[in-house]
Amino acid sequence: MRKAGLLAVVIAVLVAGAFVWIRMQQGFSARAQPSAIERALAVTLRRAAVPASARNARNPFSSSPGLLVDARAHFADHCASCHANNGSGDTAIGRGLYPRAPDMRKSDTQSLTDGELYWIIHNGIRLSGMPAWGDPDRDDDSWKLVLFIRHLPSMTPEEESEMDDLNPKTPAELEEEERDRRFLAGDDSTETPTRSERKPQ
Repeated sequence: MRKAGLLAVVIAVLVAGAFVWIRMQQGFSARAQPSAIERALAVTLRRAAVPASARNARNPFSSSPGLLVDARAHFADHCASCHANNGSGDTAIGRGLYPRAPDMRKSDTQSLTDGELYWIIHNGIRLSGMPAWGDPDRDDDSWKLVLFIRHLPSMTPEEESEMDDLNPKTPAELEEEERDRRFLAGDDSTETPTRSERKPQ
């Protein structure tokens, strides 16, 4: 029995060493596509990152249209820059992460328990792009996001379109909106007003 355990350790070390050697030849660029082994390992480690006591935690909220509207707005403002409004992960940031932001509509995410989803949102995952969010104690917003994540596979194009207006905007996008607003208001000046000149809407 002891020999079998030692053999397993030696094999694991050799495999890890071979992986590191190959990666050192190819580099550790985040642009590379993760291998099938890395993807499987990432999914396994994500599950292992959640303590057993948290896996079966029950969501204190039930899905309702009003709650989903609030959670959708929260997701658009806080999560969509990496995960996209539709949860696909198909954004510049999501594609640039290593491992990539997951497509949360698929079974790798949807098969997680509510407790696992909450724990990942609330605590983040080390060595990935997923940060910890919310109040360190009870975090109602993260529980509501769990309900929205469950809704992603059936989200309508209309819901996704509504989220576009709720996504954070860059200074350049805000200036372009301000120029459009001034043009539509009949102000034909080409100068963009300074921040102090802008009127709240």
